[in-house]
This record gives sequence, structure tokens and C-alpha cells, in this order.
Amino acid sequence: MQFVINNWVLFVALIVVLGLLAQGPIMQRMRGVRSVGTAEAIKLINRERAVVVDVREPKEFADGHIPAAINLPLSALPDRLREIEKHKQRPVILSCRTSQRSARAANLLAKAGFSAPVVLAGGFTAWQSENLPTEK
Repeated sequence: MQFVINNWVLFVALIVVLGLLAQGPIMQRMRGVRSVGTAEAIKLINRERAVVVDVREPKEFADGHIPAAINLPLSALPDRLREIEKHKQRPVILSCRTSQRSARAANLLAKAGFSAPVVLAGGFTAWQSENLPTEK
């Protein structure tokens, strides 16, 4: 206990850092954003007609992507939301290389009123590692 008292500033900093790390996933849950693996994503595509939106840059997208995916780069997504507006009530699976950009995109879609934004856990990298079909 004496160690904690002597180093209270470090412990306060630790608590702040842990809080900031937890903030992202907590906010996603509050907005209704969920993360799914490749198997669940395939079920959503086949059973609920989910739309796949790839938020990588066009060059990354051209190197390979999930079949029938729509390319809307994260940098342009706020200005191009109208392109997927018709899918607002369906699951929208967001994909990028590893799921970092897609998590930000999912939050943006949730704020814009999309009912079921979903992050593909592991992104396109996970899709490829499962040897699932891709397009160029």
C-alpha cells in the first residue's frame, strides 16, 4: 500500500489510460455496433442480405476485396453516405485491412442512423486467412 501512496501519480495515470482504452468499445456497444467473425459475416450476407462496405483506399481495394463489396474509403465516407443510404435498415458489414478503420466507420454509420453496422473482426486479413473467396 505504501508503494501506491508513494506513486499515486502513476496510478492515476494508469486509471486514465485504462479508461481511454475502454471508451472506444463501450461507445460502440452503446451505439449498437457489434463485431463479428468471418463465419457470422457470411451468415449475415446469406441470410439477411447484408451489404459489405470496404473502407480501404481504392488502391488497397483494387488489390483484392470481398466479393460484391462496395468501396467507400473512410476518408470520403461522410460525404458519400448517400450511396449506401438505401441499405440503412439492413446489416452493413464494414471491412478494412485489420478492422481499425472499419470500427471508426461503424461508429459514423451508427451516428447517421444505420440500424445495424457490423465490424468484420480482423478485416480483410481475417477473410483471406480463412481462404474465403476474393475479387480483384
